[in-house]
Amino acid sequence: MDFTANLLGWFKKNHRDLPWKNTKDPYKIWLSEIILQQTRVEQGYSYYLRFIDQYPTVESLAMAPLDEVLKLWQGLGYYSRARNLHVTAQTVVAHHNGQFPTSGSDLLSLKGIGEYTAAAIASFAFNEPLPALDGNGYRILTRVFGIHTPIDSSDGKKTLRALAQELIPRRYPADFNQALMDFGSLVCVPKNPKCAECPLHEGCYAFCAEKIAELPVKGRKPEVRTRYFHYFIVREKHHVYLRQRSDNDIWKGLYEFPLIETEMEISPSKITAQTAWKKLFSGEKVRIINFSPLIKHQLTHQTLWTRFYLIKAGTISQNLRQHYLRVPLEDFDRYSIPRLIDAFLEKNPENLDIISK
Repeated sequence: MDFTANLLGWFKKNHRDLPWKNTKDPYKIWLSEIILQQTRVEQGYSYYLRFIDQYPTVESLAMAPLDEVLKLWQGLGYYSRARNLHVTAQTVVAHHNGQFPTSGSDLLSLKGIGEYTAAAIASFAFNEPLPALDGNGYRILTRVFGIHTPIDSSDGKKTLRALAQELIPRRYPADFNQALMDFGSLVCVPKNPKCAECPLHEGCYAFCAEKIAELPVKGRKPEVRTRYFHYFIVREKHHVYLRQRSDNDIWKGLYEFPLIETEMEISPSKITAQTAWKKLFSGEKVRIINFSPLIKHQLTHQTLWTRFYLIKAGTISQNLRQHYLRVPLEDFDRYSIPRLIDAFLEKNPENLDIISK
């Protein structure tokens, strides 16, 4: 079986028509690759169009305020991607005269660009024969060639990259890399792959050995951390209080309501006894008007159990005035917030008198 010829033959007839695939502009290719990291094409598509509309060039993205970029990114998650996107745009403008490096090795020097993204840009924009292996490529190669080394191990990645380098055609590297992505998304999918319509199945190890469900092999999953968040919506006439997250933690740079994090689940009746509550409200007369059910929010390696509280304050504590922003409700939408908070506000439960979106 000629793996490369069969794959390219399939691609010629079945490739997906996506805007970032019909360009050689490294800026647009880079933008699409960053957006699509950890994001399905169906979700990333609209974000890509919005970013291109608002920032048509790398210069316009570099000049944009970070808060504005984060707001446009809101809902995509993994916000370090957006911060790196902004830094890299500024680097390309300041140190490369607005031109992206043309080789994969030079692209690796830019923040947020790893081996896969560098190879994708180099092959799509500059026709460099570098294999761009994402989860789709790893899955296809391990199944077809019967590779049992864990794909998330250094040995596994090294083996698969070397194999892909042998398979990639020097004349059509972009088509080869695009074909791997499309084939993995449409045919050789993680569960219930479409083996009957696969042009590679006759020479596929996993299909012939009936080991499709066993490949690819992955190493041990990291432990998932459980956290308990208590958000307080403090209304003062037509204002609420927000603070920007600045620690090296999830959602850095985004805005949130006053927060108390506890080590375990605590009932609403006991939250006021917490030292953090007394520090946050500094002994002022405040009371809980209402609270939400406990909400589960799943991140890659963290599970967040969150409750929202509506707070009525007789006077606003010095702590809030000094360390939080007093935001008019009509300006609330200007601030980038985590998807957890955004989703809660979108639902706007009837039993909780919160911001009217």
